[in-house]
Amino acid sequence: MSSASSRTSTLAAKISALLPDLAPWRTSRDFRLLWSQGLVTYFASAMAMIALPLQIKELTNSPLAVGAMGAVELVPLVVFGLYGGALADAVDRRKVIVGTEAGLGVLALLLLLNALLPEPMLWPLYVVAAGVSALAGLQRPALDSLLARIVPHEHQTAAAALNSLRWQIGSIAGPSVAGLVVAFAGHAPAYAVTIVGFAASVLMCRRLSPAPPAHDAEKPSLRGIAEGARYAWSRPVLLGTYAIDLAAMFFAFPNTIFPFLADELDADWSLGLMYAAGSVGSLVLGLTSGWTSKVRRHGLLVVGGAAGWGLAIAAAGWFGNIWLVLLCLAFAGAGDMLSGLGRSTIWNQTIPEELRGRLAGIEVLSYSVGPQLGQVRAGVMAGWTGTRAAVWSGGVACVASVGLLCLALPKLLTYDSETDEDSLRRKAQQEALTREEAVARASQGSAGTV
Repeated sequence: MSSASSRTSTLAAKISALLPDLAPWRTSRDFRLLWSQGLVTYFASAMAMIALPLQIKELTNSPLAVGAMGAVELVPLVVFGLYGGALADAVDRRKVIVGTEAGLGVLALLLLLNALLPEPMLWPLYVVAAGVSALAGLQRPALDSLLARIVPHEHQTAAAALNSLRWQIGSIAGPSVAGLVVAFAGHAPAYAVTIVGFAASVLMCRRLSPAPPAHDAEKPSLRGIAEGARYAWSRPVLLGTYAIDLAAMFFAFPNTIFPFLADELDADWSLGLMYAAGSVGSLVLGLTSGWTSKVRRHGLLVVGGAAGWGLAIAAAGWFGNIWLVLLCLAFAGAGDMLSGLGRSTIWNQTIPEELRGRLAGIEVLSYSVGPQLGQVRAGVMAGWTGTRAAVWSGGVACVASVGLLCLALPKLLTYDSETDEDSLRRKAQQEALTREEAVARASQGSAGTV
């Protein structure tokens, strides 16, 4: 082989190593269904996510009325997220997913009927917003815990990367298409598209394999939720993933003050780019995430990604050039995704099957409450110190808090998927469950031929 051919082959191998690992997609039919269903749901939800606040704005012309949606949504998300975790451990997770998707479709139908009234009413919009939040809280633990069941232990990082890639595609393209539909066709057509999307999602979810609970599973209860919380508290690695995510979002989630940052930089035109930059950074990392499948020390991904997020946010607040700010926000998005890959892998590789739903409920709090509180912190700090200072000081505080948490919870840094006791126990449990399900399917096939 010539030296030129050898160099070309080496370059192709390096590029191939960077591309996303498609092993979960190739090996798991259920993963393909969930991935496709999720993409459809993102686009369907984007229609309502854009149309709903715009309709409230048109009916009230009040920023406070639009902002009240956040308050209406938070409590149902927390309460039903915790209950949904217990429910996911007690019933067939497929049934939870199908039922909640159908419920979301019904709520979209209510939005459509209200939009078609000669004079649409305001209060149903808040009721639907609370209902959507509640159903999302019920569904998310079942979805997250199902992933740990249908994807082999060694492919969890690759599955997390593919799911993040799907989310980034949906978060960039979905709102863009939704904005055009709402602008040119109105609210009712947008809600109609949402209904069609959820109907298609229900059909895909019905094709998923059953995911029954353990034979000795208890009914959902406060005691069961407390048992999950005690387990998380007793595991320093898990505790570290939750704490670092909360700290990163609380100190360094400045999205709510982006309009003021754009004003200070004399770049009002850049506001949309500011909101999109993080997703672009995450998308780039997702498209080059093949190397993460070979990582064993996933705690380092959590810590490194969160610290990178904080550093990038600090730099975004420090620089006065809008293009450097946008570049920093893109790097922040990449850091956030890297940390998320580590968190998701550790959760799916270490949490026992019988507790996976309840811990997924706690995870809902981990990644939903942090950004909400972070927006409050950013707004208050901006009022005291100015916008740019609020941004860069939050980034510095994020990096400092990540460092302190590493000192307090050193096991997170030393986590190794091939030596960690919880990881090895979970791997053995998953392999045993896979064998049991294979035997059950074979028995059903034999019975069908008699």
